[in-house]
Formats: sequence, structure tokens, C-alpha cells
Amino acid sequence: MAKTAEGPATETRRVEPGVWASRMAALGPGILMASAAIGGSHLISSTQAGARFGWQLAFVIVVANLLKYPFFRFGPQYTVESGRSLVEGYARKGRGYLWVFFVLATVSSVISTAGVGLLGAVILGFMLPDSWAPGIPALATAMMASAWVLLVAGHYRALDAVTKVIIVTLTLATITATFMAASAGSERVAGFVEPTPWTWATLPFLVALMGWMPAPIEISALNSLWIQAKQKLHPSRAKDVLFDFNVGYATSAVLALFFLSLGALVQYGSGVEVATAGGAYVDQLLQMYGTAIGQWAVPLMAVIAFACMYGTVITVIDGYARACAESLRLLRREPEFSRRSLNLWLSGITGVGLVIVVAMSASLATMLTFAMISAFLTAPVFAWLNFSLVRGEGSLSPGLRYLSYAGLVYLAGFAGLFLLDFVSLLG
Repeated sequence: MAKTAEGPATETRRVEPGVWASRMAALGPGILMASAAIGGSHLISSTQAGARFGWQLAFVIVVANLLKYPFFRFGPQYTVESGRSLVEGYARKGRGYLWVFFVLATVSSVISTAGVGLLGAVILGFMLPDSWAPGIPALATAMMASAWVLLVAGHYRALDAVTKVIIVTLTLATITATFMAASAGSERVAGFVEPTPWTWATLPFLVALMGWMPAPIEISALNSLWIQAKQKLHPSRAKDVLFDFNVGYATSAVLALFFLSLGALVQYGSGVEVATAGGAYVDQLLQMYGTAIGQWAVPLMAVIAFACMYGTVITVIDGYARACAESLRLLRREPEFSRRSLNLWLSGITGVGLVIVVAMSASLATMLTFAMISAFLTAPVFAWLNFSLVRGEGSLSPGLRYLSYAGLVYLAGFAGLFLLDFVSLLG
């Protein structure tokens, strides 16, 4: 009995370090997903939500992240359980499912690329002196062309480690700025009246806020492709893959609340009008760090924010290109997609996205709102695809099942409300 009692204890001491080592080794795809998520939804919409309505919309951000969680989780869960990507899963369910995903992903690819590309170009323009800045179209062209070169040349993988550093730096800087702003206290101008977000007029802003919170749901398919690729090189246990996903998802969700808090502490009730036109809000966002930490932090945060957006541009273009190339391969029943096919998708998504950026270069707010609303309106379709796939082939706990049903009702309900309001049947 002594040996039996001591055996498990000894075994536990030996296994535990290996458990954490394997978890750390599995980190990667979840961080890439977080990098794709921390863009317009965090830097702009979350901060604007706090600047316009204080902490009133914190609950909306929490609910959006909670009710979307199952549909993002199904990507890594299905991939590690079956060895197939979500895109392959759609194909196994039927060509109709795959066609729906392919068409929606193709449209979303250029809209999302244009949205993050335009925001990145605006931040880059902020960093440069006025005498040097050649204009948003030229900056966007240079930025997206360099991203295309990195992707086509295959050198983008060298940015993986840099992406992790950028995410950690942005997170620490935002948390520091928020706590410093909280310690300084917020001041309201005399006679300030708290606005309410619970009006029909605010519905488009709420839908936009939730659209990219934490990211478009089709990113789950991109994440599953990254996981599948990593599993072929460095296989990880299912628990470790889900740990990587949860770390990335939780980081994105918590950081959204810190951005909202920064806007609420620094700008809400200050008497400064929240800018919504062009890239004016980028200046207000970066000045918040200056107000909270010190003006020396403004150029540093501009560099960090641009690096974050540049990484997001690369991640979004690469992920969507792989998803579209994989979808077309399966539709054609080819054994695997070629490098040439991937490069064509990389070029097409970058090119069309750049055309949209140039056309919308003076309307950052409009472009981002359109991209976020489009993501929310297509979310019920992608959510149902993921749920139906895992429900039929994977293990689904009762808690996740009920949360999935609640998420589907939430996504379809708000999308329906927005469409009814859009055609003037409400309000």
C-alpha cells in the first residue's frame, strides 16, 4: 500500500513540469487569433464606447465575448478531435455548406483587410511629420505592398515571435495607462449629462461594437487552419491546444475592457467631443496615453499601435487567403492547394482591399463601421456552421451546448433588429 500511495505522488511531481512545458509549446495559433482580433474593435470601438458612454457598455462587451466564445472554440476543438480544419468539415457536411463559407469568406476577406489596412495607414500617418506624410492612399499602398511581399516570400513566419512581443507590450501599456488614469481620477465638466446608449439611434454603433468583438467569427476557420498546420509540425494534446486558444481569447476579451476603461476615465464627460470622422479619433486615442502616462508615451504608443495593426494586416491577409484557397481546393476536389494558388489569393485580397482603402481613405469611421456591421450580419451564418459541425461530430458538453443556443439567438436577434431598423420598420 505504501508503494501504491507514493507512486501517484511521485508520478505527479514528474508529470507536472511536462504539462506546463507542453502548454507553452502549444502557444501560437491562439496568439495569432488575438493579434487578428486586437484591431478596430479594441483600439477604436471599445475606446469610443468608453469615451461616449462611460462604463455603460462594459456589459455589452462581456456578453458579446461570452456568447461568441463557443463558436470560436469550435475551431480548435474540431481540429484536434478530427485532425481536419473547419473548412474540411464544411466540405464533409456538403458542398452547399462549403459554398456558403467560401462566398462569405471571400467577401469578408477584402472588407476586413480594407478595414485594418486603412486604420494602420492612418496610425502610420499620425507617426510621420506633416511635411513627410504623403497621404493615406500612398501610406496604405506602401504598408500593404510590404505585407504582400513578406507573405509571398514566405518570410512572415519570422514575425511570429515579434507579434507576441507586440501583443504583450500593448497589453502592459494599456493596463498601465488605465491604472494611472484611475489613480488620477476623472473630471466631469459642469452640467454634464450622461448620455444613454439604449436608443434606436445608437443601434448601429452597438452592432458595430459587437461585430468585431473580439473578431469576425470566420476567424475561427482561419485559426483552425493555423492549428492544423502547427499540429503537422509539432503535435500537441487537445488540452494544450485549447489552453492556447483560451489564453488568446481571454487576453483579447480583457483588453477590450481596459480600452473601454481608458476611454471612460480620460475622455468621458471631459467636454472634448468624441471624433468620428476620418482619422481624428486616432489622435484622440493616442493622446489618452499621453494624458494618463505622460506626453513622452504618445510617440511610443503610436509605434506600438502601428506595429499591432501591421501584424493584424499580415495575419488577416494570410488567414483569409489560406481559407479561400483551401475552400476552392475542396470544391475542385484537388489533393492540396498549390503555392501558386495561395499567392493568387494573397495578391487578390491585398489588391482589392487596397482599392477599397484608397476609395475610402477619407472615411475611416465609415469604413470601419461598415466592416464591423458586415461581420455581425454574417456572424449567425458562421456560428451555425461551426455549431452544426461540432454538434454532429465532436464532443459537446451541456454547458457549451446551451451557451451555443443562447449565442445563436443573440446573434440572429440583433442582426434581425438591425435590419428591421435599417429598413425603417422600427423606431
